[in-house]
Amino acid sequence: MTRSKEIPKLNPSQFDDYLFGNWKPKVSSLYEHFHIERIENYKSFLKLPVLPHRRSVYFFLYVTKGFAIRSKGLSNYEVKANTFFCLSTDQITSLEAISDDVEGFYCHFQPEFFNQTLLNIDLEKDFPFFQITSEPLIQLSDNQRIVDLLEILLAEKLRNEANRAEIIALYLTTLLKEIKEFYIQTPKSSNNAASNLTQRYKNLLSELIYDKKTVTEFAEILAVSPNHLHKCVKTTTGKSAHELLEEMRVLEAKVLLKQTPMRIAEIAFKIGGFEPSDFSRFFKSKTGISPKEYRNLQD
Repeated sequence: MTRSKEIPKLNPSQFDDYLFGNWKPKVSSLYEHFHIERIENYKSFLKLPVLPHRRSVYFFLYVTKGFAIRSKGLSNYEVKANTFFCLSTDQITSLEAISDDVEGFYCHFQPEFFNQTLLNIDLEKDFPFFQITSEPLIQLSDNQRIVDLLEILLAEKLRNEANRAEIIALYLTTLLKEIKEFYIQTPKSSNNAASNLTQRYKNLLSELIYDKKTVTEFAEILAVSPNHLHKCVKTTTGKSAHELLEEMRVLEAKVLLKQTPMRIAEIAFKIGGFEPSDFSRFFKSKTGISPKEYRNLQD
């Protein structure tokens, strides 16, 4: 993603405030670079729903029981038992809900954590499920080796020995390679052409929302006419291509309002070239509250 340097991202300590408010999890000295914990140890402290945000770390969620509802960009996913949800740093995400009986593992890590002597890892090249265009859900048919590796990583976190970072990175690499085997074996959905084009459009919205302003510009990149793009999006989602563009603008605005000190006028211009008053009316028409009121919401 070409604009990664300008995207606001929360580091682990900052998104703890999003997730838990005043409560803080018990963490190791490696927390900013690597962390793993059982979901069930966190669930009672979560402040749901967790507002849309971006993180400075890659992360995955592995649910062994119950479910969680998470988002990647404009799409929501139900993460059921024996399923991974994987996300890179550049994606907006939120946590809408979890079941009372949810169990599993949460893990985050910095790409730089793999800068170890024995490793040469390019996360999005070596593990394509972290790419912006990839389906974030991976269903497991046999999970024992996966669980064993997760338990090893959890034990390493509890040891809290920074000098074992290379060993932890090796275990984490092994886990991701095991996940990749399931990802490769998972039958890809046989969506029709309209669904595929709609998903490509959603991916472009997420990637280029600061740079492109109209449906026509996105249609040109997709090498289709605006009318054809509209028909495909309407058939797939029930919404127009313009409506999805507006939804992405609102999502970006929410992140900028909560994660940056940017003035509302700056945000208005950045996401669509709006005049401040026009942006306020637009945002309120989509969310029911003004940009200022959203910024002042308690996380």
